[in-house]
This record gives sequence, C-alpha cells and structure tokens, in this order.
Amino acid sequence: MHGGGVAIAMMDLLRQEIAATADTIVVKVGTRVLTGADGKLDEGRIASLTADISALMQAGRKVALVSSGAVGSGMGLLGLTERPRDLAHLQAVAAVGQASLVQAYDRALRAFGRHAAQILLTAEDLNDRTRYLNVRNTILALFEYGAVPVINENDTVSVEELQTTFGDNDRLAALVTNLIRAPLLVLLSDVEGLYDDDPASPAARVVHTVTRLDESVFSLVRDRRTGLSKGGMASKLNAARMATLSGENVIIASGRQPDVLRRILAGEVVGTLVVAQGASVPSWKRWIGFAAQPRGTLLLDEGACRALVAQGRSLLAIGIMEVRGEFQKGDVVALCDVQGKELARGLTNYAAAEVRRIRGLKTDQIAQVLGHCPYHEVVHRDNMAITG
Repeated sequence: MHGGGVAIAMMDLLRQEIAATADTIVVKVGTRVLTGADGKLDEGRIASLTADISALMQAGRKVALVSSGAVGSGMGLLGLTERPRDLAHLQAVAAVGQASLVQAYDRALRAFGRHAAQILLTAEDLNDRTRYLNVRNTILALFEYGAVPVINENDTVSVEELQTTFGDNDRLAALVTNLIRAPLLVLLSDVEGLYDDDPASPAARVVHTVTRLDESVFSLVRDRRTGLSKGGMASKLNAARMATLSGENVIIASGRQPDVLRRILAGEVVGTLVVAQGASVPSWKRWIGFAAQPRGTLLLDEGACRALVAQGRSLLAIGIMEVRGEFQKGDVVALCDVQGKELARGLTNYAAAEVRRIRGLKTDQIAQVLGHCPYHEVVHRDNMAITG
C-alpha cells in the first residue's frame, strides 16, 4: 500500500488530479496541532495555518475549517494541567476556550484581509433536514463574502461529543464535507499519516495511499491517549470512510509540517491519501446516510443484503427478518445484516407496526395483510444510502 518509486510516482499524478479539481476543501485541525506542550494555543501555528488557507483562497478555492482546541485553549487560559472529567467543568472550560480560539483565528486572518466566522453545531442541527440545509446555506454565503467558516462542536451544550472516546470533530469534518459536497477533506493531526506498523518502530513507514478502507487498514491503527485530545487514527479512518463512501477524497497529514496545505494542493505526496469509493453521492442521500439519526433498525436476510449492496436494489418486505424500535412512515431506519452490522440507511415507506406485520412476505401478500399496498418497497433505492 505504500510501495516504491513507481507507486509513488503514479500516486503523485492521482494527487495532482485531485488537487486540481478540489475547488472546495474542508480542513480539520486537531487539538495537538494547535496547542503547545503547556496546553496553550500556539499562535505561531495558527498564523501558519491561516497563511496557508488564505493562499488557497487567493487562488480561488473555498475553505471551511473544522477546528478542535476549545477545551485545550480553555485549559491553558485557566491554568489547568489535566482535562476535567465531569461534564459541567468540561463545558465551562470549552466555553472559555472557544472565545479565545476564534479570536486567534480572526486576528491571524485579518493580516490577509479576511475574517473568521464562528459556527457552533450540535448533532441535532445536522439531524434535522431544515436546519441541515440552513447550515449549508450559511457556509456557502460565507464563501461569497470571502470569510473562513470556523466550525466546531458546540461543547457547552453537547453531551455526547465530550463523552465519546474518539474525537467527534473528525466525524463533524466528514459531515461538513458531505454537507457542502467538498471534493477534498484534509485531516491535520500531529502524526504524518497512517503507518504500516507502530509509529514508534524505526521500520514503520507512512501508508501513502489507501484504495479501500477494509479491516486490513483498520488493523494498522496504533492510537495513544493523552489528557488533551479525544481523537485518534481510528476516528480519522471512520471519518474518511464517511467521506469516501460519498465520493470524496481524504488526506490525513501532519499539521505541524510547514506549508502543509499548500503542498497538498500542489499534489505533493504528503500524508495518507484515502481515495474516493465510487462516484459522488447526491446531497439527499448524504443526509440520509450520515447526518440523520435512525429511528429504528431492520435486520435483513442474506439475499436482501446482497440485493442492496451488490445489486443496487430496493428493500422488499420479504427480506426483512426482524424489526427493532418504533418509527413512522418517512423516518430514517438503519438496514443491517443478521449480526447487526449496518449496511445502509433509508427512509421507510411503512411504520414499524406495519413492517412487523408484513416482514417476510411477498409484495403481492401485503394488501391481504394490511388491506392495501401503497408501496411495493419498504425502502426505495432512491431514498437509501449505502453506509457499510
């Protein structure tokens, strides 16, 4: 997967093609990139990052920045040496740090005649279709003004984000990538990329390109935990899966390298490139597959799983083995195999009570059981997104 000179040369052409077509870029920067050893914001690194972003925008590209660092910034300002463990204190530290974080970005961007625009989101903002579209419209309007959207999880009100093991800002960055249909997501961390062995090993090498995110790739993850950052390589690979399944490309690289963004957009071999898995997915399906939260789950037999994933078919009642949860017509449901592994998500044409009555039946038997058959499909392919 990382190969010698020929593989790198071929990949360089691929990166140049990706860079040339990436008119919109989402950049996610992690806490360990933005803060020094003392936990305080590194203003020099922020200045370097914003210089890169401004150069890309000057060249006609649009850039959205998903930035971690609020808790780390707050810890530095408040003189804390350890990350608070209880939610209330975490939220308080994030509230202090968020203001300082955005001010630092705005100060740095003003040197280039630009402004930082703070956008704080919760999962519900992207779960609700109307709010989802409003966020999208706001980001696109900011691009028109030449401003840089600085996006973060709203730590002061979001419970799940602060309690997860891996950094949700990686996932948030992938959601933003899907939201604005950015062709390229760049995840900047304090590591050079995905390694083929433990990064501490002298023999470890960066995996330059990943064409398929399977178990062999995830098995390479060697994450470490610190008191400052919640993220890790597994989080970044999961975010990459979300973006690449939607047809976009992802690069994982070190945010501590000088001019890293300009080098990436010049097509240089920097970090790990995760290649898009197929054609670009329509906006509607991106929301169904990754932003909207499922209200229930349908467990499917092998034939139905194969029809969905391999054949691009709709879900019929005959392939449903079990119904979990309570949902109404039009809700998003997860479509899983019998082991519970999610394969897809989609909008259901029937409520949970109706699906329980018709599961396992042929389509021509639905009317006999329900008294009518408004839909042949329980989930139509047009309202379905493959997620696994």
